[in-house]
This record gives sequence, structure tokens and C-alpha cells, in this order.
Amino acid sequence: MKDSLERLKTFLFDFRITRVRKIAQAFFFCLFGFLVVITDLRYLGGYPASLFLELDPLVAVATAISTSTVYRGLILSLVILIPSLLLGRFFCSWICPYGTLHQLTAWLLGSKDPKWHIEANRFRKAQGWKYVILILLLVMAAFGSVQVGLFDPLCLFHRSVTTVVLPVVDTLLPERLYTKPFVHVGSSLIGVLLLFLVGMNVVYPRFFCRVLCPLGALLGAAARFSLFRIERDPHKCIDCDLRLKRCQGASDPHTRLRKSECFVCFECIEDCPRDALSFRLLPNRRHERATPPLKARRAAMTTLLGAAGFAMLRRSGAATANRSHKVIRPPGSVEEGEFLRRCIKCDQCIRVCPTNVLQPALHESGFEGLWTPILNMKTGFCELNCTLCGSVCPTGAIQRISIEEKTGTGAQAGKGPVKLGTAFYDRGRCLPWAMDTPCVVCEEVCPVSPKAIYSREVTVRRRDGDTVTLRRPYVDPALCIGCGICQHVCPVEDLAAIRVSPIGETRSPERGLLLDGGDRVNLLEMTKQKETQ
Repeated sequence: MKDSLERLKTFLFDFRITRVRKIAQAFFFCLFGFLVVITDLRYLGGYPASLFLELDPLVAVATAISTSTVYRGLILSLVILIPSLLLGRFFCSWICPYGTLHQLTAWLLGSKDPKWHIEANRFRKAQGWKYVILILLLVMAAFGSVQVGLFDPLCLFHRSVTTVVLPVVDTLLPERLYTKPFVHVGSSLIGVLLLFLVGMNVVYPRFFCRVLCPLGALLGAAARFSLFRIERDPHKCIDCDLRLKRCQGASDPHTRLRKSECFVCFECIEDCPRDALSFRLLPNRRHERATPPLKARRAAMTTLLGAAGFAMLRRSGAATANRSHKVIRPPGSVEEGEFLRRCIKCDQCIRVCPTNVLQPALHESGFEGLWTPILNMKTGFCELNCTLCGSVCPTGAIQRISIEEKTGTGAQAGKGPVKLGTAFYDRGRCLPWAMDTPCVVCEEVCPVSPKAIYSREVTVRRRDGDTVTLRRPYVDPALCIGCGICQHVCPVEDLAAIRVSPIGETRSPERGLLLDGGDRVNLLEMTKQKETQ
């Protein structure tokens, strides 16, 4: 009993900086989970749903480069960037929830052999690849294509949780959170990527953080100038390699510290048996490696590859999206070119969507638009009185709009509703048109007033000689807002008889109907012309 009390007293009062770090990791990981849950359940209130993305310096830097502006909450990234200039790359081992997941996986499933860990935690040349990835992403951002979401840890984690983790948890729960479980296009690909990156920790601890993470590379570049650093006393050091046993960044603290790779986890300081390491302000740097993480020649070649990569992405991206009838963006989205300069593929808008209509794009807008949000009317429809997607977007790719702005009512009356596109009938598949079968589903569910879908009563003679009275539907393109509920509930399976196209969308006035003479006329302008006649 006495021994137990002594151990408890030691645990409570023996100050260990690594214990404080683990508490911080647990806190921020739980905070991330809490924000994910409230976003998933749509209990946003005043909670900062995009807090971690707004704290992300890479998101702020990339979008600032691509748009020449810093969007709203992204100024919070200075909370991480400025302390990194003082302390070093502390974010990776103290705050980042994705890094915590990797560290936890390595601890739970990795080898328990100390010798294996000592060898696994030595610096490897492969750790320079993250700087190559960082330069590629920043060069493409400079040309106007933000692709940081492909590798940024916070974007990647948000996307994986949205499209893979939450649907799996919902399926396994005894009582599902939703009447109909949400599905996400391409989630298997995202799931395989998540399993691979997390599973690699069993083979190579913190593989993603050390080798692939562009945010870590950005913070590592800033950490090279930090004021507080780990100092090694060569007179006390016996070169025992024990400091590598739990080193998170593989920064070689036992020989000549690589500051850009140090996670400031303090494990090496506690593992050192001779107290040869310490964390000090402006220490002697004779025992550090001052060489840049990436040689100038390789950096120049990477810059050229980034420019070439942008050209290939743009050829398969914006041009394809402007011609594709499947690229329907969420309400409040900016023009397509500006959208691709802002969207970081975090898929928070997809998570918060109550009808499951928002899906991660695959080939619809080219590789440049991979995993950006598009509307898929097979899985849902855009709820008329919902603007949640804009409220969680951290970069302004989807603007925050009110219900009045979206519907064109109240104080916004007369300014017109936000149009996502226009519905068109395929009369070869429509029941009243092609099969002489009564159906008024699309007209009944149309949410706008007056209804954009109307019908005309006709009497026709069937093939068997019987006569039947039908109500054949039509779409008034001036009233249609492209919400997609008609397409979603259409009883014609496989390919709906009414389908929404982005033609006439508010965000791109040039996306009007192609009329005789080759002139593109916006549907709203066409309506005004009719009213004046």
C-alpha cells in the first residue's frame, strides 16, 4: 500500500515535460473528435468547426499565394507559425491530431524491441521528399491551383474521417445516427490510402510525418531559425544511441541535430542516461547540421516540375469542369477558376450536408478537381433552407450566405435566388411523355414558389385503344434553381427522366443556354426580356 501511494505521488508531482506533451496531444485529439462530431450532427451553434484547418499554416500560405488574399479565420495560422520560429516544429508532436494517430498506431502495433526502434529512428534521406512535395504544391498554388489538400495532414484527416471513418462507425452502431446511412463516391480509394499511411507506422514509425507531410516541411523550414533548440554536451555524451529509442522526428539528436526534423517531443532528453541533452535559448550550434533540407539544384528542378504539373492539371481541370454537365458546385460557391484557387479538398462541406448530395469528385472536373465537392442528385438533393456548407468552408471557396440570399426572399427579395443549374427533361424516359403513364412526382416536390415544374393536361390514345388523360411536365428555366430534388425522387430508376445541368448557374453568368446564333444568354436575363415584352 505504501509503495502504491509513493508511485501515485511520483506520478502526480514528478514534473515530466513528455507527460505534459501527451496530455496536450490527448486534449487536441479529443477536441478534433468533438468538432468532427458536432459537425457531423450539424449542431454547429457557435463552435469553431474549422478550427484546425484555420490553424493550418500551409493552408493559409497556399491560399494566400493563389488568391493574393488571406481569408478570414486563416489569420489564426499565425498562432502556429510564429511559435514555430521560437520553439521549432512543436505542432507535429504537441497539437496535430493526425500525427497523434500515427504515433499511437506505432506505439500500439509497432515492435517492442528497443534495438529495432533505435535503428528505425535514424535519419534517412527519404525524409527530404516532403520538401519536394512542399515546393511542388506551392509552385502550383502560385499558378492558381491549390492542391495542398492532397497531402496536408489536416485536410487529409478531415477527408478520411468524413468519407470513411464516420460512415463505417455509423454502419456498425446498433442504432444508426441516420435513417439512411450516408454513402460517398470514391470512399474506398480514400480508405485504402488511410489504411496504408497509418499502417506504415508498423514498418517505419511516423512514415507520413517524416517523409510525405508538406506541413511538416513548411514548419521544419521555419524551425531552422528557431531560438530554442536542443543542445548536446559532447563532454557528457557517451554516444550510446539510447536517445534514438523514442525520437519522433528521426532528427539525429545523438550526433548532430537536424533542427528541421526535430518534433520537440523531448523524448531524447528524458532517455539520455547522462543528461547530455538540454533545451535552451540560443545554444551553441556547433553540434547541429546547418545544411538546407533540399539542395538548390533539386529545388530548382522541383520548381520546374511544379510548373509543368500545373499545366497538366489545368488542362484536365478547369477546362473540363466548364464543359462537364456533372460539375455542379454547392450553393455560394465562387466561379470555377476561383473555386480551384481556394478549395483545399477538406470535404467538411460534405460532412455537414444533411441530404448527402455533396460528394467528393473523382474524374468529373479532372485531376485538378479531385475530391472537391460536387452535387450528385442520385445520393441526395440541395435542401432549400440550408446553407451549412458555406458556414464550415475555411477558405471561402464556398461563401457564407444567408437563407434569404439563397432563396431570394426577405431583404434579398428581387435579387433572385442562387441558381445551382437548371433541370431538363429526357422525354424518352419520362413516364407521361414516353410511356403514357400518369406521374406528377417531380411537380409535387418542386420547392420553389411559383413552381418551376408545371404540367399541361392532354388526352392520348394508347396502343391498345384506350384513352388516358395525362399531365405532361415542363420546366420553366427562369424559375428552376437546380436543387435536384426532382431528379432525386424521379421514379425512373438507373437514369432519371429529369436531370440537372449546371447551365444557368448564378456563379458563372457565361454558363447560359446556347441559343440560335451561338450566343450564350443567361436565363435570368432571358426572363427579364420576356417580362418587358
